[in-house]
Amino acid sequence: MDFTPLSNLSQPGPPESAAQRRRILVWDAPTRVFHWLLALCFAGAFLTAESDGLRLVHVTLGYTMGALVGFRLVWGLVGSRYARFSNFMRGPRAVLGYLRSLASGQPQHHLGHNPAGALAIAALLGLTVLVVASGWMHYADIGGAWTEDVHEGLANAMLALVLVHVAAVLASSWLHRENLIGAMLHGHKTGAPDQGIGRPWRGVAAVLLAAVLGFWWWQGQAAPASGPPSAGAHGQDSRHDD
Repeated sequence: MDFTPLSNLSQPGPPESAAQRRRILVWDAPTRVFHWLLALCFAGAFLTAESDGLRLVHVTLGYTMGALVGFRLVWGLVGSRYARFSNFMRGPRAVLGYLRSLASGQPQHHLGHNPAGALAIAALLGLTVLVVASGWMHYADIGGAWTEDVHEGLANAMLALVLVHVAAVLASSWLHRENLIGAMLHGHKTGAPDQGIGRPWRGVAAVLLAAVLGFWWWQGQAAPASGPPSAGAHGQDSRHDD
């Protein structure tokens, strides 16, 4: 693990000369695999939400999202330097300071998540939990028909937040003159040599990916035997038959 004094974490990096800067590893493999799996699952779940024929796919992706958030919460406590919540979760003063720096045209540079981005991450994790919980309640016919409306509203709110997040990433990439999307693919940014993390933790990422793919395979194997969901499992199906 990378243990770094909290005073050195998630602070605006000091200016380095061109000779001091080089390509360093910032995002470990588990963080990157989590990020793209969550994006894939949300996109797939959103697109299959209205299809009865793809209901099992929708539910499977929703359960996967819940498990991914569980993993991220653990990895945020024990993961590498820039993956830990202690590195980037800051209070309102830090967020306001960062936003003021953007308005001034001299944005603070954070090698990891900036304070405003940290708020988006916390909101996305919280919304994912609420979306999955409301979806499970609706699928299990717990709480009545209102759970479907709540589930749909939360999913739409999450979509809006995702779009804001993507726009902010693009804007930050332009302001900081760095490819933030590319960094989340390969894990590297430019910085001082001592700012990089020591290892990519590919083994943890491989276990995470294998667990997700294994769950999808298991769900697919169970699909032929389970058949279409009964009307009792979804209150709206029985109402359509009236």
